[in-house]
Amino acid sequence: MFEIKDLKFAYKKSVPVLKGVNLALEEGEIGVLLGKNGAGKSTLFKCVLGLLKATGEILFDDKDISKASRTERAKLIAYVPQELSFGELTVFDSVLTGRIARFGLIAGQDDREVVNRVLEELELTHIATKNVNQLSGGERQKVAIARALAQEPQMLVFDEPTGNLDVQNEQLIFGLAKRIASEKKITILIAIHNLNFAMDFGDKFFMMKDGEIKHTGGVEILNENTISDVFGVKAAILEAEGRKAIVYGG
Repeated sequence: MFEIKDLKFAYKKSVPVLKGVNLALEEGEIGVLLGKNGAGKSTLFKCVLGLLKATGEILFDDKDISKASRTERAKLIAYVPQELSFGELTVFDSVLTGRIARFGLIAGQDDREVVNRVLEELELTHIATKNVNQLSGGERQKVAIARALAQEPQMLVFDEPTGNLDVQNEQLIFGLAKRIASEKKITILIAIHNLNFAMDFGDKFFMMKDGEIKHTGGVEILNENTISDVFGVKAAILEAEGRKAIVYGG
């Protein structure tokens, strides 16, 4: 189980950005973080990843990892950013970099076997020798996920992973992430702007505003009142053929 308890953070000489954040996710559960730009989502992710030092607790199975080194934390949590950077590497070598926290200076045969397995699972073996920068946006995003999985983490953190993709590739990436959570029992915490995608994707939702989690729960918490509170827009929830959709407007 992953938990955040009373997490607080402020940049130097500024008002607090995180004001006592609390959230919890079970193994293999997908948690969706929702909120306007500036709500504190990216800062929260940086604290979880150990890039920023916050007060409070970050727990894995009741063990506080908030004081663990970034290398030790990388063995538990892998990150898939929105803005991808690989350098001039092949797909195989890009994914192998995800093993650095495991092998240190020199990759061993075990590390290469992990990479080969991940490439096969994500159907990337046929492009293993290609330069990542020559791939499509959807393929690059899959390579980023493969790199994260090569860490063999217990949790994946996604920060707007489909912000630069078309609808087809958005569905591809969300479907892949959902399969990873289900089959590998890896917990996922993800920030998504598209609320309609979020409704289909998440198990638990955390609606963030002004550095706090204002609403927590299942898909039922995505309603006209909470959307108005967190995003400041009018919305209606429509249902057709057993599926719900959010429509914005008066």
